Amino acid sequence: MLRIGDFSKLSRISIRMLRHYDEIGLLVPESVDCSSGYRYYSEGQLMLANRIDALKSMGFSLSMIAQIMMTCKEPGDLKQYLDLKQAEMMEQAEKIDRQLLLLETTIRRLGEEEYFMEYSVTLKEMPQRTVASLRKIIPAYDQEGLLWGLLTKELEGQQVQLANPCYSLAIFHDEGYKENDVDVEIQISVDGSYQDTENVKFKTVPPVLVASAVYKGGYEQITPVNQAVAAWIRDNQYNLAESMFSIYHVSPAIDPNPENWVTEVCYPVIPK
Repeated sequence: MLRIGDFSKLSRISIRMLRHYDEIGLLVPESVDCSSGYRYYSEGQLMLANRIDALKSMGFSLSMIAQIMMTCKEPGDLKQYLDLKQAEMMEQAEKIDRQLLLLETTIRRLGEEEYFMEYSVTLKEMPQRTVASLRKIIPAYDQEGLLWGLLTKELEGQQVQLANPCYSLAIFHDEGYKENDVDVEIQISVDGSYQDTENVKFKTVPPVLVASAVYKGGYEQITPVNQAVAAWIRDNQYNLAESMFSIYHVSPAIDPNPENWVTEVCYPVIPK
């Protein structure tokens, strides 16, 4: 039998940690002297201590190690836990790699482009939401108000409850920029179920990953904002996935003063 100090030296596990293992039932001493309280371990428990230490070095928590020790009787039983941990760590490594890339590109671009500091780009997921949607061809981009007026008129009789938060946005479906006859869809997020109207359709929009930039002021800023987002997408190894859209946090309908408008430009993306 080995006293706790000797067992600690041989297993290379601190006395403090061995006591903790005992408290949680992970590695219980072979015997405890009733009068002195000394803990004694058997030489055979060194293999168990080494197994615990190996699993810890792989990133398993103590609670998970305890579960593994209770359930794994055959080598094949352990493999399923190792496979799951490997997949989890690979996902974490991929996330860290992207975070490192984002830091690297941000540091590199600091000071290189004036608009970068003014229009900071972030990556986020737009949640699944129910929306009232209206899509039409309109004469030009600055005629988008026609769609909002029509949507408001057709929803008047249904007492539609807006969601919280309420996303009010416009999606631009044309492949490129057009001088006229532009394909625009507007959406506003709602709570509840409602009947479609002649032009307004209610639908569920799935979550989407976007690179976005928020700016305050008039819409003439859209070109440098787009440049900032496009450069971010390029530098951080993403591809465009769907049509871009703008979220109107403070729109002309809320405040007629362009200086107070707040718009978020969003580009759906997928990793390369």
